Amino acid sequence: MKAALNNTTIASSWLSSMLSPILQAVRRLWPWAPVSNTKTPTIVIHGGAGTILKAKMTDQEEQRLREGLSRATMAGYTVLQKGGSALDAVEAAVRSLEDNPLFNAGKGAVFNIDGVNQLEASIMNGNTGSAGAATLLTVVKNPIALARKVMESGRHVFMCGPGAESYAKDQGLDIVDSSYFWTKHRWEQHERGFFTANTVELLAGECSDSGLAERSDKNGDYSHFPMGTVGAVAIDAWGNLAAATSTGGMSNKWNGRIGDTPIIGAGTWADANVAISGTGTGEYFIRLGTSRYIASRVGLLKEKSGVASAAAITEMKKMGGDGGVICIDSSGNFWMTFCSDGMYRGYCSSQSNHIPVVAIFKDEKISSGDNHVVV
Repeated sequence: MKAALNNTTIASSWLSSMLSPILQAVRRLWPWAPVSNTKTPTIVIHGGAGTILKAKMTDQEEQRLREGLSRATMAGYTVLQKGGSALDAVEAAVRSLEDNPLFNAGKGAVFNIDGVNQLEASIMNGNTGSAGAATLLTVVKNPIALARKVMESGRHVFMCGPGAESYAKDQGLDIVDSSYFWTKHRWEQHERGFFTANTVELLAGECSDSGLAERSDKNGDYSHFPMGTVGAVAIDAWGNLAAATSTGGMSNKWNGRIGDTPIIGAGTWADANVAISGTGTGEYFIRLGTSRYIASRVGLLKEKSGVASAAAITEMKKMGGDGGVICIDSSGNFWMTFCSDGMYRGYCSSQSNHIPVVAIFKDEKISSGDNHVVV
């Protein structure tokens, strides 16, 4: 009997050694080959972070924002439910937010100092390490779709301006007139930025009113404007991770300013261990390399992703920045970590009975991974 068991073990070991290089070759040719069939598909999204106070928001505005978050979350989760990839899921979720004028990305993007909408986005595949990004866009309807096309080209990672837009057209992406991005509330925000005592504050952060009625008192109180960027992270049934981020950037930013959103390692990162998308004061995300900083702590220090996220946000806050990140690891654990008064956020998985769960304010706790950091 012992000899039979030994022979079986030897045969199994031999078969495994023979199949291993074959499976690795298949993996290279077919990146979405299953890593594991035991993972629970999960998507997490954000729609921006900042000073978000319920007192500054009408019930109708709050309802519209929550509905927008739910639609985006479900757009991504539907992809996962159908057996789609994490990469497809994060793109679908971000596209939904880009098409919603309430959020500072795509249709709802803010204006720069010259009254122009300049958009940017990035996406990263944690399974292959491939990434794509685009910035200084003015006519590409969905920047996240262009970021993915750049990634899939296999030649470049980052494109900008007219060259990127020409490539988008060649790839058959939707090209629109720049007037498509014009919205009344964003234009009023742009104009008010020139005539209030808070102009400097408006220029200091990626301000986004997320479609809220732009009310202000006689002293120019813009404290209810949240910071704006949208993003998504996901894990699919095979255990693959992906992240995507998109934004219109900072209200009244200088012409040509590039934020953290299209910079791989700053606003977006995904590898075999973790996927991250950030929102907040872009300059600080760039200086800290926030998303890669989190991934490095997880990969090198073997920290839990929630601990690493909290450490990164704490570090950024001490430097003078503000905002948050969403993060998901290879086990499907996720965190929504922020140091601001609120963050538009949501998730969907079997944990939520396959129904999107969303939140806005810091005192809402929608999962064990909902983490408001006090620095």
